[in-house]
Amino acid sequence: MTVPYPPEAPRDCPLCPRLVEYRQENARQKPGWWNGAAPSFGDPNARLLVAGLAPGRTGANRTGRPFTGDHAGWLLYDTLLKAGFARGTYDPDGDDDLELVDCMITNAVRCAPPGNKPLPAEEATCRPFLQSRLTALPRLKVIVTLGDVSRRNVLKTLGRPASAMPAGHGAQAEIGPYVLLNSYHCSRLNTNTGRLTAPMFEDIFQRARDLVES
Repeated sequence: MTVPYPPEAPRDCPLCPRLVEYRQENARQKPGWWNGAAPSFGDPNARLLVAGLAPGRTGANRTGRPFTGDHAGWLLYDTLLKAGFARGTYDPDGDDDLELVDCMITNAVRCAPPGNKPLPAEEATCRPFLQSRLTALPRLKVIVTLGDVSRRNVLKTLGRPASAMPAGHGAQAEIGPYVLLNSYHCSRLNTNTGRLTAPMFEDIFQRARDLVES
């Protein structure tokens, strides 16, 4: 399907007034930060796409790279390195030689939302960018969704209801040409409470490795 959107939102995307206002306030407080729509990061020929929900204020909103700069990035990139989907070293400021291999990371909403919670209308407004991102990956086979909101957004992007795939960590479904795997989000809250452990997260990406190679 032809999508009249590019795969990446412009850095100063004007489409969501609340997110624009929040971005501009962040820029006033932290003018040296990225403070814009965060582009996807990774291999344009990736067979694996990792989909988060939105940039964190002190993460991608600061550095301009998904999951770089906040707690979630440490576990995600360490796990991708172990699974062979990345090489190099990770630095939380993005000052590194990290490279993704056969993998791309994106977000359903490209601008940081207040409280890390985009509104449903903002998710819908940004969805064409995600749809175009999927279309632009010619070898894509597997999508790992980080958290239930990401899962629902990817399903909606593929024209399916949330009920098309079970919720919960480790849920898996074939949706159109893709296999979707859902994981608990690698947030500080989930890891500190033990809801998500490193072995649980590594298992998801080992499954993703097996699926892209099958």
